[in-house]
Amino acid sequence: NNFFDGWDEKYQSYELAEDDLLDSLENLLGKDAEGNFVVEHHVPELFPERWFDLVIVLRCNNTLLYDRLNTRGYSGAKLEDNLSAEIFQTILDEAKESYKEEIVIELPSENEEQLESHSVRVAQWIDQWKQDRNKVRPGKRRA
Repeated sequence: NNFFDGWDEKYQSYELAEDDLLDSLENLLGKDAEGNFVVEHHVPELFPERWFDLVIVLRCNNTLLYDRLNTRGYSGAKLEDNLSAEIFQTILDEAKESYKEEIVIELPSENEEQLESHSVRVAQWIDQWKQDRNKVRPGKRRA
């Protein structure tokens, strides 16, 4: 959707046009939305708490993460900052500060078996969420 707001030389990546993205997502995820959305992002505090029933933070061993990022061509500040964020669990802490701690789930993301297991687990959570949501009278659903 081209939510870019320039180029960041330091990180060699596009800058996110946060306001434009949030305005667009508000139409999908806002107060009148029926749910059933998955949002993937690495800046948890960007999004309003009311949009989410579950927040999953994927974690990875630093050696494995280094190899992954190096393979992607990350270097310099971009590589160092990503590794530091994992070492100091920055994303996990930001998620716990931005959302109710009981909806923040930390999962390891180091191999294909974990990916498969997480996919099944998330599908089960979604099914349960739908069942629970259908038990609540429409006028009583949270905004």
